[in-house]
Amino acid sequence: MQLTDLLAPHASRLKAIPLAQLNSNDPARARDFALQANDLYLNFARQRWDREALEALFDIATARDVSAQLKDLFDGKEVNRTEKRAALHTALRSNISNAPAARESNQLANATFERMSEIVERLSRPDIHDVVSLGIGGSDLGPRFVVDAFGSQTPTRVHFVSNADAHAVDRCLAALDPAHTAVIVMSKSFGTQETLLNAGVARAWLGEYANDRIYAVTSRPEAAIEFGVAPAHVLPMWDWVGGRYSLWSAVGLPIALALGMSGFKSLLDGAAKTDALVYSAPLRENPAVWHALSVVWNTNALGLAGHVVVPYDERLRLLPAYLQQLVMESLGKSTRFDGQKIVDATSPVWWGSAGTDAQHSYFQCLHQGNATSNIELIGVVHPDHSHNDQHKVVLANLFAQSEALANGHAATDPHLAHAGDRPNTLILMSRLNPDSLGQLLALYEHSVFVQSVMWGINAFDQFGVELGKHLAAGLLRTWDDGAAAHDPVTRALMDEIGRD
Repeated sequence: MQLTDLLAPHASRLKAIPLAQLNSNDPARARDFALQANDLYLNFARQRWDREALEALFDIATARDVSAQLKDLFDGKEVNRTEKRAALHTALRSNISNAPAARESNQLANATFERMSEIVERLSRPDIHDVVSLGIGGSDLGPRFVVDAFGSQTPTRVHFVSNADAHAVDRCLAALDPAHTAVIVMSKSFGTQETLLNAGVARAWLGEYANDRIYAVTSRPEAAIEFGVAPAHVLPMWDWVGGRYSLWSAVGLPIALALGMSGFKSLLDGAAKTDALVYSAPLRENPAVWHALSVVWNTNALGLAGHVVVPYDERLRLLPAYLQQLVMESLGKSTRFDGQKIVDATSPVWWGSAGTDAQHSYFQCLHQGNATSNIELIGVVHPDHSHNDQHKVVLANLFAQSEALANGHAATDPHLAHAGDRPNTLILMSRLNPDSLGQLLALYEHSVFVQSVMWGINAFDQFGVELGKHLAAGLLRTWDDGAAAHDPVTRALMDEIGRD
């Protein structure tokens, strides 16, 4: 039976009950619908569900064997069924599972971190001032986000280039000196077009320093060596780590350069804390399961197509972009494991930006527009600055927006009325540091996997990104050969370029 059908009676029953009334009728929701997960506090009391609906969701999760599927993930079972491989990103940061595949993967990761530490030390020498990380997607977003969140805690300045548009690489390199710069090429396949194009530009720019200053992280070391990277400068990736789950691997080298190896390991330690909690907690006490069920409820019971993430901390400004790839590349599927079409909606569209800026932008639509989204608000209790009055303003806005979205505002003037009933989850972090950020990101990863189990889809393939790339390669050949494109609209577009 489809999730939409299973949840429909509860959605229908709750449709006429305002969210404010759900909380006023059951004041204990504020406590009972919240969880403490190490340094994270999650409150789901302003979701448009009640105890009966929540119990139904947990029953479905039990019936779909979420607990056993989570164990399979940690144990290195073939959870990536379409590509017939494990997804053992958890083994990069923890040794919770005693399964042979998990133990072996953890040992490989630790050996790689030893080599990574040596490279960090080598690149921390006085004549290296800047490091440029070239990657795209999962080989860029994770490290870029973490480095942006904390800035450089070492003398090494780390820069990122991902876009194939050469304006990006030119702009980055123009401010640097090749005599004092190193380059890291991040590509699992070492065949990613955008990354290799930028790597070629960077190699030429480095000139006489290229042999000594180019490093690579890849699952195909032979391809990196053929490109000209010294074997000692190549760190491995593995096919059991997907790109969007890879910041915990050697792909985290830019993080280690910016935060020091101790900062990188603190990130891993934080993720391991969430791993341990998710691995051992019963379903009804599991924060990743609660989070996943809130997304499923909004998507399949309430029919909401959007999921907005608004972190009320400037350091988390790239979190929405990071989550867009993690979630939508994992869950943007319409085919079940068995090849059957999914009737239920799967991933909503994830988007967002940092508050309080967002309040002066799309929050108008969130409050008074007809289209409703599920909203996730994130705050940090203790800042790392001394401007307490400003921090109080930020937290006051965070709490006020959550309340206003849920409860609305009655007014005789319809232009001033706010309908409310905008479901939202509030997540609080005690402090923002590599450990607590690791906890948060691992929570999202496990939530994504639980959602995939609920929908019966594979969270670890991404065939949807390949078709456009394949067509682009064909168009380049057509362009070079002077042949006409097979699609009439594409032909017209190429003709238009030709007349310019």
